[in-house]
Amino acid sequence: MRRRDLLAGLASVGVLGGAGAVATGGVPNSLGGDALDGSETSNETDGEAPEPVEPVTLETVDAPGSRDGEVTLPAPDRPTFIDFFATWCSPCVEQMPDLVAAHERLGEEVLFVSVTPEDVGGAVSEESVADWWTENDGDWLVAADVTAELAARLNVGGYPSARAIDAAGRVRWSTSGTHTTEEFVAGIERALDE
Repeated sequence: MRRRDLLAGLASVGVLGGAGAVATGGVPNSLGGDALDGSETSNETDGEAPEPVEPVTLETVDAPGSRDGEVTLPAPDRPTFIDFFATWCSPCVEQMPDLVAAHERLGEEVLFVSVTPEDVGGAVSEESVADWWTENDGDWLVAADVTAELAARLNVGGYPSARAIDAAGRVRWSTSGTHTTEEFVAGIERALDE
């Protein structure tokens, strides 16, 4: 093969990868990105554990099952499940019954938290988030990632998204899109098994 053909082939791979990122809104799994099509990613490569995520402290929302105050995510020395949602996100509403069922099954074994990127207390009132929470049967801790610092550390590229993190702070299941109760439970169990 001539060098020119090899370089053209490599350039094509780069263009296709970039096109995939534009089309899906993120980097495709095959290139090391987060799945935005609802498929799972484990964040484990060749048996190596991922690096722990540096914790972020967020303000919580006073809503059913939640409380006013702060929460540190991922929780130190405790498995953590984080659901990223937004009140304007219709798929987030669609998956709430499955999150409720997953919480009922594993909510005692893991810190179960839903996090919104919305400007709670600013452009979006805490009351409107609490009302959405009540309307959709939320009954666990809910927090606001107003600066998107946690979302950035966990590479969240769309809503809804979820992350299951083990007690050492390592992401064991990372996904975007809607999921069934069984898929959430299986993802959370990956963090509990570590």
